[in-house]
Amino acid sequence: QVQPVESGGGLVQAGGCQRPSCAASGRIFSNYAMGWLPQAPGKEREFVAAISGPGNFRVDADSVKGRFTISRDNAKNMVSLQMDSLKPEDTAVYYCAGSRYSGTTRNRNDYDYWGQGTQVTVSS
Repeated sequence: QVQPVESGGGLVQAGGCQRPSCAASGRIFSNYAMGWLPQAPGKEREFVAAISGPGNFRVDADSVKGRFTISRDNAKNMVSLQMDSLKPEDTAVYYCAGSRYSGTTRNRNDYDYWGQGTQVTVSS
């Protein structure tokens, strides 16, 4: 299993960028696909991006395509989410999560290991 810990959120103006990161403890980090799943106030947690265990496959939601890029460094047990061209509707607590699978998945029910979340706020 892996235990993610997020950092790097904050306040940014619309059109700006943020790069939250996630350090994951645990053995054999490359066995686990990792994802970012934000939750906005009053809404359900949703999928935005995932990367496979080896780091060779990525998937992302249509709402962030071309703006967000997920990456990982298995030597450092780190996952990052580069967020560009941010919009106020991107405001949410961003959770880093580890999947029970090595392959990418959009299904939030496939993620078993969750961090505490980091707040990203985009002002208009």
